[in-house]
Amino acid sequence: MTPALLSEVLAKAPAGVIDPNLLVGNESCDDAAVYRLNDEQALVATTDFFMPIVDDPFDFGRIAAANALSDVYAMGARPIFALAVCGMPIGKLSADEIARILAGGQAVCAQAGVPIAGGHSIDSSEPIYGLVALGLVHPQRIKRNDRALAGDVLILGKALGVGILSAALKKGELGANGYTQMIETTTRLNTPGIALSEMASVHALTDVTGFGLLGHLLEICRGSRLAAHVRMRDIPVLSEAGRAAQAGHVTGASARNWSSVGAEVVLTQTLLPWQRDLLTDPQTSGGLLVACSADDAPAVLDVFRSAGFAQAAVIGELNVGSPRVVVR
Repeated sequence: MTPALLSEVLAKAPAGVIDPNLLVGNESCDDAAVYRLNDEQALVATTDFFMPIVDDPFDFGRIAAANALSDVYAMGARPIFALAVCGMPIGKLSADEIARILAGGQAVCAQAGVPIAGGHSIDSSEPIYGLVALGLVHPQRIKRNDRALAGDVLILGKALGVGILSAALKKGELGANGYTQMIETTTRLNTPGIALSEMASVHALTDVTGFGLLGHLLEICRGSRLAAHVRMRDIPVLSEAGRAAQAGHVTGASARNWSSVGAEVVLTQTLLPWQRDLLTDPQTSGGLLVACSADDAPAVLDVFRSAGFAQAAVIGELNVGSPRVVVR
């Protein structure tokens, strides 16, 4: 579902119960719901699941779990436990293969320090796996995607290109190095979100997933009523994804993302088709996208680097203007 279609669907949905303790709902297209429990704690809740993007069952489970937990980190919260969402084609996958998917999810949750405390399973025509993930954050330290300020700089925590590598894999044209890059980035937990929640100079936070960099950046721009200026040369890209993109590998979702956001994007230089594809490439378990004060950008980069995110980079800034993204 594209950002525009999602907004249209939500606009047509009937109004629900109004609860003053619901601090973040679906009004801002944010990463997770947030419910205030008391003056010191708010509960962050999200769910995400999908069909395999890799053939290895264990890797699929790891990727799906890291992807679901990412939305908790993107709100500045610390995950506390998860529930498994599991649909498996009984009779098509062996018990061992299903067990390895679940083991992959367990491994990533163990890395995050959270138990999988239950869940639900069904018989489905295709394998589906993911999590309901829950976390805790102080109500005053929630990081939303619609609180950026003019003058903020934009920092991207992970390199782009997961969708492109996935497309190459499906065609049997992804080498060992490309697969290694894909697994390494998609299973790396976005734990810097916890430390970023402690920084008052971090004004907005989200993660780049299915709508691509442009789609999720536009959510920040729309919510914050600002214009983003991004430098193409500064955007980190997985090296094997750059090569695969130039070889013509692209997902169908990339074109749909561009159709959804293109009217609000200004390209001030001539980009090659593969470069534009990178900007709308859907990311599974993608990087955190941070809007923070320029003075504290080095401190934010230190948070990422100390957690092993070597490719984190300043990619642009936010300025006064109608919501849009200018790429130069």
